[in-house]
Amino acid sequence: MSNKNQLIVIALIGLVFSSCGKGNEMQKVDTPQEYPLLVVKPEDRNLSVRYTAVLQGRQDVEVRPEVSGLITKVCIDEGAKVRKGQVLFVIDQVPYKAALQKAQAAVATAEAAKANAKLTLEGKEELFKENVISDFELRTAQNSYRSAEAALMQAKAQLREAENNLSYTEVKSPVDGVAGMTSYRIGALVGPTMATPLINVSDNAQMYAYFSMSEKQALELASKYGSMADAVKAYPPVSLELKDGAIYGEQGAIDVVSGMVDKTTGTVSIRASFPNESGKLLSGGAANVVLTYDSPAALVIPQEATYEIQNRIFTYKVVDGTTVSTPIEVFKINDGKEYIVTSGIAVGDTIVAEGAGLLKAGTKVTEMKPRSNNQEEAK
Repeated sequence: MSNKNQLIVIALIGLVFSSCGKGNEMQKVDTPQEYPLLVVKPEDRNLSVRYTAVLQGRQDVEVRPEVSGLITKVCIDEGAKVRKGQVLFVIDQVPYKAALQKAQAAVATAEAAKANAKLTLEGKEELFKENVISDFELRTAQNSYRSAEAALMQAKAQLREAENNLSYTEVKSPVDGVAGMTSYRIGALVGPTMATPLINVSDNAQMYAYFSMSEKQALELASKYGSMADAVKAYPPVSLELKDGAIYGEQGAIDVVSGMVDKTTGTVSIRASFPNESGKLLSGGAANVVLTYDSPAALVIPQEATYEIQNRIFTYKVVDGTTVSTPIEVFKINDGKEYIVTSGIAVGDTIVAEGAGLLKAGTKVTEMKPRSNNQEEAK
C-alpha cells in the first residue's frame, strides 16, 4: 500500500474514533443523574421565632438629692435590696436645722404680731362705735390686722419649706428594688443640679423584655386573633432565651404592643413581661424572646435542598426530568435543618432533596435508586 493510501486509512480511522467519542459524550450528557427527589406535601409544624430583646426592670429610678450639702453618712451597700422609704444617704443637717429654728421663730413672731393687731382692731372698733375715731383710723387698723395675717401665712410657708429641706437631707429610696453602684462617699458635696445621680434603684421583681417585629408579622398576628388587642389577650405564654443559651425558668406574656410603626426600621415595638423574684434577670441585659405558634399544613423542605445567591434562597424544581432553578421564600424552623416554604413551590411539586449546591439548571435527573447490601458493604 502506498504512503498516500496509508494516510487516507489513518485519517478515516481517526474520524471513526472521534465520532465514537462524541457519541459517548452525548450519551453521557443525555443520561439522567441520580439524586434524592422529594415530592412536596403539607405537614404540621410547631414553630418558634427568636427576637432580640433588651431587658428593663419595672422601675429604674435615678436617686438625686433635693438639697445641697456634704454627705455625712452612706446607709446602703451597693447591690443590696432596699425598701421604699429606706434612707440611703444623709446630707449635713446642721444648716437645715438652723434654718428650721429660724423659721419657727419667725412664725412665733408673726403670731404675736397678729395677736397685737387683733387687739388693736377690736379696740378701734369699740371707739368707732362711740364716734371717738374716724372711719379712716378704723380701716387702718383693719389693714394692719390683714397684714399681720399675711405675714403669719408667709412665716408658716417658710417653716414648711425649712421642714421639707431638713427632711430632704435624708435621701430615701422611692421604690422597692436593688441598689446600683455609687461613687459618692462621706464628705462628697452634692446638690440638685448634679449631672450624675447618687445611685440607681431598680425594681426588678417584674422584668420587661422590649423587642420588635416587622410590620408584616404584626399584621399577621392581628389577623390571626382578630385584632392586636385580642392578640395580646389570647397569645400563649412566651419564653426567654438568655445569652448563655439557657431558657429562663419562668414564662412570660406579651402585654403591650405599640400602636405605631417605626418609619426608620419598619418595625412594631412589643413588650413581654416576666416574673423575676429570684433576681436572675438583670436590668439593661439582653436576651431573646421566643415566640411559638402552630403552622398547620406547612410546606417543609430540607435545607440541603436549597442554595443561596446574594441572600436569596433557591431550590431545584424537577420539571419533565430536568432541574429548574426556582427562587423561594422561607421561614426558618428553629431546628436549623428544615425550611417552611411560604412561596415559590406548591403541594405536589418535585424538588431535588440533597446536593442542590452541586447542581446546575437544565440537568437531567432521576430518583436515586436504593443501594443493595452488597453495594453498601463495598462502599
